[in-house]
Amino acid sequence: MPIDIKLLKAICAEPGTSGFERRIRNLVVKQVKPYADSVEIDAMGNVIALKKGKTDDRLMITAHMDEIGFIVTHIDDKGFIRIHTLGGFDPKTLTAQRVIVHGKKDVLGVMGCKPIHVMTAEERRKSLTIPDYFIDTGMTKKELSKYVSVGDSVTRVNDLVEMGDCLNSKSLDNRVSVYIAIEALKNLKKKPPCDTYFTFTVQEEVGIRGAWVSGHRINPKFVINVDTTIAFDTPGSKAEEQITRLGQGTAIKIMDGRTLCDYRMIEYMKQTAKKARITWQPEILPKGGTDTSAVQLMGQDGVIAGALSIPTRNVHQSVEMVHKEDVQGTIDLLLELVRKMDKYDWAHN
Repeated sequence: MPIDIKLLKAICAEPGTSGFERRIRNLVVKQVKPYADSVEIDAMGNVIALKKGKTDDRLMITAHMDEIGFIVTHIDDKGFIRIHTLGGFDPKTLTAQRVIVHGKKDVLGVMGCKPIHVMTAEERRKSLTIPDYFIDTGMTKKELSKYVSVGDSVTRVNDLVEMGDCLNSKSLDNRVSVYIAIEALKNLKKKPPCDTYFTFTVQEEVGIRGAWVSGHRINPKFVINVDTTIAFDTPGSKAEEQITRLGQGTAIKIMDGRTLCDYRMIEYMKQTAKKARITWQPEILPKGGTDTSAVQLMGQDGVIAGALSIPTRNVHQSVEMVHKEDVQGTIDLLLELVRKMDKYDWAHN
């Protein structure tokens, strides 16, 4: 099936920083309702779309909806906005970026900092930090205050574009996985072997919070998380630093900084990919974590946990890049995994 570029572009563009996922949540609910047996939104804001299966065993598919962004902390007398981060940023990537402040209406702004022309030699040698930045909307404080208040969220601006065989956009982490989960649900024509909960979580970027809540509520036997991972396959990288490479297939997670995936799930994923002739690569990420870790610990008897990861360059920048074949391969493998959960001997030691 061809990638629905229009839908993926819309998913990436919709604002939704951690704790402010309402607009992206509304889009997700609209997309999944026609294909799920039921759709619920829990008190924290997670979307849970259930596809009923042949047995009441529970498989949870997770993809977080939130993107990294900012929250307004102060507006000075001249109308310049100060911010705090929602999620992890490398400050140097913020220079010369456009943003949108989501107040009573959306207000366009730019990330500003001290011009290099008036920096001292010592200042030039230092790396910029978040407090060095401000948002300039071109408005006076009086005008801006009609629309923007302390506590409003801020997102980055950069539309999805096709570049060769790749896709480039802000917020592919983790909107590409939201897209993948939606496409898998849409194409799950027959009743799956077990009850399958497509769960779109909140606040992953600030501590994997939504997954704790939804994992506790669903109490699954299995979880397959879908998220992005590092592809440091660019000039200057060493082979052992690359983690994954673009165009080499979806990644089957073995471990990350917070998770050791279940050996049975890893083997099931490998066998399923081999039988379906789906290209894959292993992922061992020394630092960082995903929703996998939270759900793995929340089942009453423990959870058989695994994850599929989409290799991504420039993670947590506004120019994240994925390969179309890796995206399609992840959809294909996720569908195969859901459809054949009853074909694997989960009891073996």
